[in-house]
Amino acid sequence: MSGLWLGSWLRVLDLRLFLDLFLALGLGVVVLGRVRDSRTLWLLRGYLLLVGLAWAVQRFANLPLTARLLDALVLACSLALAILWQGELRRFMELLGTGRLGMVFGDGGADALKSGSVAVLSEAAGRLSQARRGALIVVDHGSDLRPEDFLNPGISLDAQLSVDLLLNLFAADTPLHDGAVLVKGNRILAAGVILPLSRQGINRYGTRHLAALGLTERFNRCLAIVVSEETGTLSLACHGRLERPITSSRLHDLLSQALARPGGRSVAKDTPEPRG
Repeated sequence: MSGLWLGSWLRVLDLRLFLDLFLALGLGVVVLGRVRDSRTLWLLRGYLLLVGLAWAVQRFANLPLTARLLDALVLACSLALAILWQGELRRFMELLGTGRLGMVFGDGGADALKSGSVAVLSEAAGRLSQARRGALIVVDHGSDLRPEDFLNPGISLDAQLSVDLLLNLFAADTPLHDGAVLVKGNRILAAGVILPLSRQGINRYGTRHLAALGLTERFNRCLAIVVSEETGTLSLACHGRLERPITSSRLHDLLSQALARPGGRSVAKDTPEPRG
């Protein structure tokens, strides 16, 4: 009788161990699959390997001192990563708090950037750059941006995307020209949107560039087109980085890459530029 009870208990333990390993492996795959930056991926792989080693030593080896040292090292690395990835962690908690679990485990909304919108955005940005008219256009291609994601959601438009409408929205004598325009698919959803500012490069960039960096740091499936009011320089922000200066044809290529590979990194490191 006792042998039968012991066998049943061992089977339960094996099932729990298998379930634990399966869930941990699945969570690791999901997390690794969401990381696009190679350096971040290396850090995360090292951290997960360290966690796995600490678990294995604690579970299967009678090495109490080694287990304590590994636990302390995992804790120290966890605190370091929490500081390095505070923006990503904040975004993760925001998604959980708002119930957008599909954005945590999925690829975002299906209504991504439309192919016809690329030409419209490139032409409008090029004409704004030539006229040295400051502009900030946020392109949502899967981040499912909502009013609570902005400091001020601006004025709802839900209008057909067109070059003329973008030029009118960023005319100097209009009340909405200082804010951002939100574009999704082939629609302009809102204008006069106030974005959160980035803390990086405060002494190097103007308000529009800081706003573009601040939003793309938090949302990895959106782009921000910036036109400097002082120099007319055209820039594109993605994943908290700027590519600049660029031409309208280069902007067209970058937007086309985002259309072909939603969520992928397509913007290189930034270079210095006057404030604008």
